[in-house]
Amino acid sequence: MADEDGEGLRERIARQSEDALGKLAQDLLENPLVNTAITRAFSARERAVHAQEAAMGALNIPSAADIERLTRRLRSVSQRLEGIEDGVDRLDQRLQTPAIDERLAAIEGHLAALGAELGSLSSSLDARPAPQPREQERLEVDAKPKAKAKPARKKAKG
Repeated sequence: MADEDGEGLRERIARQSEDALGKLAQDLLENPLVNTAITRAFSARERAVHAQEAAMGALNIPSAADIERLTRRLRSVSQRLEGIEDGVDRLDQRLQTPAIDERLAAIEGHLAALGAELGSLSSSLDARPAPQPREQERLEVDAKPKAKAKPARKKAKG
């Protein structure tokens, strides 16, 4: 029973103290002098914040808002980079499969065969006689040379 009285007394004191604090806060806020002082304190704080931002800007020092924007931007870049890393890892795993190695070996074999075929073609081209130079070509005897057109003369005005 003493426990119940202790709990009841504690609750009653807590409730009375809350009521008293609420009444005191209400009275303070309704007091014009206190209300004016609070308003002036908040406006002074706002002016101080603007002055601090201006001073930090003049000294080229970042503000808390600048640092917060930079932090968000870094998080965004970090998330994008993690996505790229995941994509590269998946691509690396796909390239490690044995099917790729077999395909690369087949391509290398085809390239070697093409190289051998190109070698035989180039050697057969070298076996033909070289073409005659233009200066040594035969001229046709019966053909008449083409006449050169004379430029038309303009009549002189008299």
